[in-house]
Amino acid sequence: MSRIVITGMGCISSLGHTCKDFSSKLMKGVSGIGPITLFDTTGFRVKVAAEVKDYDELRLFPEKQLSKLDRYAQFALIASREAVADAGLEFSGPLAERTAVVHGTGIGGQTTQELNYFKVYTQGMKRLHPFTVPKLIPSAGASWISMDLGITGPAFATTSACSSAGHAIGMSMLMLRSGIADVAVTGGSEALITYGTIKAWEGLRVMSNDTCRPFSLQRNGMVIGEGAGTIVLETLDHARARGAAIYGEVTGLGMSSDAHDMLQPLDKGAAAAMQAALSDAGLAPESIAYINAHGTGTPQNDPTETRAIRQVFGSHADKLVVSSTKSIHGHTLGAASALEAIATVLALNEQKAPPTANFQDPDPQCDLDYVPNTARPMPITHAMSNSFAFGGLNTVLVFSRCND
Repeated sequence: MSRIVITGMGCISSLGHTCKDFSSKLMKGVSGIGPITLFDTTGFRVKVAAEVKDYDELRLFPEKQLSKLDRYAQFALIASREAVADAGLEFSGPLAERTAVVHGTGIGGQTTQELNYFKVYTQGMKRLHPFTVPKLIPSAGASWISMDLGITGPAFATTSACSSAGHAIGMSMLMLRSGIADVAVTGGSEALITYGTIKAWEGLRVMSNDTCRPFSLQRNGMVIGEGAGTIVLETLDHARARGAAIYGEVTGLGMSSDAHDMLQPLDKGAAAAMQAALSDAGLAPESIAYINAHGTGTPQNDPTETRAIRQVFGSHADKLVVSSTKSIHGHTLGAASALEAIATVLALNEQKAPPTANFQDPDPQCDLDYVPNTARPMPITHAMSNSFAFGGLNTVLVFSRCND
């Protein structure tokens, strides 16, 4: 079975437009959460989000192309271009055919959909732009990556709420292991900080009205973010043959379904995915030093995830270092697993656990070491990244240093 390595990373988020921006602010615990500027929040209870700041689409894309590119697909392209450039790859001939694109999103072109609903239902327009459908479909991001980079191998999107990018990375890993492809451009993108979407999320009553405080006694909900993350995966043999620099290895994949409830998380389902990832990686629980937690900052998620970690890791749970980077870059939903995979790989490379920002007092129900507020230098050989979505759709990835 082929070993799978990471050779490129790219992202755009509330922390900046590049992976370098992301890394610097992540490790410093500089939060990207702030007042919503993308629409007027008068009458909203929730007025904060983790927006991509100083974003000018006209500077990055030709005006003619923007008629076909939703904001989420723009983000997907930006992150993927950076990741591929970072990996030092160009796609032509056999390599183009042997490369896959798998990119996730929770909802796709929500900006486009909402704008056109407004035109139809409020303005009474009888005809919409002919590119409306291809602009809003959830697979548009994957299609644009394929077209932009000239990749002709398997290409598709994954949609499983907050686990969308995790499933994308997992499917890419499995295709490379099976020999379907040698390279994969994979991750996720989301852009749904819109009037109607935030109003809908308000109705769920899971949103914070100030900031995200995962695992803290004072936590009062999640904060929506936007952005995209892309990683380039290759078989180890392929990467070595071209002399590629390697960030790390994807050694384990675990997936499960709670089969329980659309909204309430279940510790057994989360634990099953973590155990499956450890088994896939061939690692004992004691091998894991750091977990990038799902850690949404909601009253329900954080104690449930803590219990699941204790079920899987037993007494080793007291030695684990666990943090939630959603406290810094927000919950980017379909892109979350990708940004958090990058955060986990950065932890391996910098030998430093990123902090859980905004942490105040400990919650007795959340009794692990959550790296409060300040990054922690530490040896990390194997790390885990958790993603647990609405509907109980769970993905867990294990990343390892690649020193051979």
